[in-house]
Amino acid sequence: MPGRAIVSKTELVAIAVGGVCAGAFDIIQVMLFYALRGVEPIRILQSVASGLLGKASFGGGVATAVLGLGLHFAMTLLMATVYVLAARRLEILIRRPWLMGSLYGLGLYGVMTYGVVPLSMATSGRFSWPVFLDGILAHVLAVGVPIALAARWSLGGEKPKAG
Repeated sequence: MPGRAIVSKTELVAIAVGGVCAGAFDIIQVMLFYALRGVEPIRILQSVASGLLGKASFGGGVATAVLGLGLHFAMTLLMATVYVLAARRLEILIRRPWLMGSLYGLGLYGVMTYGVVPLSMATSGRFSWPVFLDGILAHVLAVGVPIALAARWSLGGEKPKAG
């Protein structure tokens, strides 16, 4: 007799919708932010791949840009998975998606900026207030909140609304 699935179909939908929406919103936002500073989209994607490849990523053309895009979505799907699995035990994650998603996004910013990136092969630039503030806002509004709203929509049995 087969056992219980690790992730239910409903949870899988929440993960997929949240992860894909967060990934799309975030990468579009980053590309627009840096386009205003003269950076081409391919460089943004290559910078994501540089976490694995280091500076060599920037010489890899479209191949490393595609790798960067894949890595970006893998990360946002992982972020959505963590939120959805936590929501199994913490009902507030479903009841208060705007607040909890914002806090989750803020936490993700800290983990990515001060944990993941420094441990990767990526090089970081000098501190910049616009980049810092944009990073926080992007992780809150483009990543954390969409993941939380997708979880509420899928797991809460209702469409997302302010909460």
